[in-house]
Amino acid sequence: MLTSDDLVFFDVVSSSSSLADAARKLNVTPPAITQRLKALERRVGVRLMDRTTRGLALTDEGELLVAEGAAIIEAIEGLAESLGRRTTRVRGRLRVAAPYGFGRDHVAPVAAEFARRHPEATVTLELSDHPNVLTSDSWDIVIHIGALNSAERLVTTLAPNGRVACASPAYLEGHPPIESPEDLRHHRCLALRENDEDVTLWRFSHPKHGATTVRIKPAMSTNDGTILRAWGIAGLGIIVRSEWDVAGDLAAGRLARILPGWACPAADVVALLNARHGRSRRATVFLEMMRDALTPLPWRQPDQR
Repeated sequence: MLTSDDLVFFDVVSSSSSLADAARKLNVTPPAITQRLKALERRVGVRLMDRTTRGLALTDEGELLVAEGAAIIEAIEGLAESLGRRTTRVRGRLRVAAPYGFGRDHVAPVAAEFARRHPEATVTLELSDHPNVLTSDSWDIVIHIGALNSAERLVTTLAPNGRVACASPAYLEGHPPIESPEDLRHHRCLALRENDEDVTLWRFSHPKHGATTVRIKPAMSTNDGTILRAWGIAGLGIIVRSEWDVAGDLAAGRLARILPGWACPAADVVALLNARHGRSRRATVFLEMMRDALTPLPWRQPDQR
C-alpha cells in the first residue's frame, strides 16, 4: 500500500539529478534513499527508476507514479489548504527557488523570518543560477531577476531593478573616455554567461537618441555574477550588473557608472508562481513578506526611491 509520504518521497527523488542530490534535499544519507526506493519498488511490484551514466531515469511505471502521485498530493494539499483557511495559521510545505546572489542577500533572510513566524510550515530554499532548476515544476515560488521563460507559471513583480554599466575608477582613469555605447568596442568588456542569452550584444536606450546595440568581444567571461563584480572592482574591465548587486559599490566609489545618459534594459525582481500552489496561504504570506522586505528598495538611496 502506498502512503502520501511515499508519493512525496518519490516526487523528490524523481526531480533530483542523483540519489545524492535527493538525499541532500531530504536531509538523509544516500544509502537511506536507496533502501527506501528499493522497499517502495518491492511494495508496488515494479521497477520505478533506473540509473544511467547521465543520472536517474524513470521507467514507464515511474512516470505513471509521478503523474498520478502529483495529482494525489495536490488533492491532499488542496484539502489541507481549504481546512487551513478556516484558521489564521500558515501550514504545509513551501518550496522556494532563487538565484545565488540575490537569494543569499534578500530571500534567505525572509525565509528565516517566515519559518520563525510560522513554525507549522516547512521551508525549502534552493539557490541556483541554472534555468532548468528555476523552471522546474518542483517549486511553489521562483524568485528571479529579469524575464524567465516559463509559460506554465504566473508572474508577479516584487520590486523594480535596473541594470548598470560600470567600471572601477582605476580602469576609467587609464583608458579613453566613454561618451557613447559605440566607444565600448575599444574597451575591455567582461561578460556574464548564465543562460542562453546573447551576452555579447549589449543594449542601451537614450531619451533623445533612441535604442542602440553594441556587439562586444569579451576580454573575460564567467557564469558567476559575484566573480564578474569582483573583476570589475579589480579594474579588469567594464561590466553590466543589476542595480541591487552594485549599488553599494557605486555609493562607496569602488565602481563608477558609465554612460549616465544611456539606460540598460531593466531586470525587475519577479516571482513565478506554481499554478497549483500559487494561491496557497503560505505562498501568499511569503510573497507579502518579500514585498515588505523590498519596500523601500534596500539598494537605493532615500532620494532615489
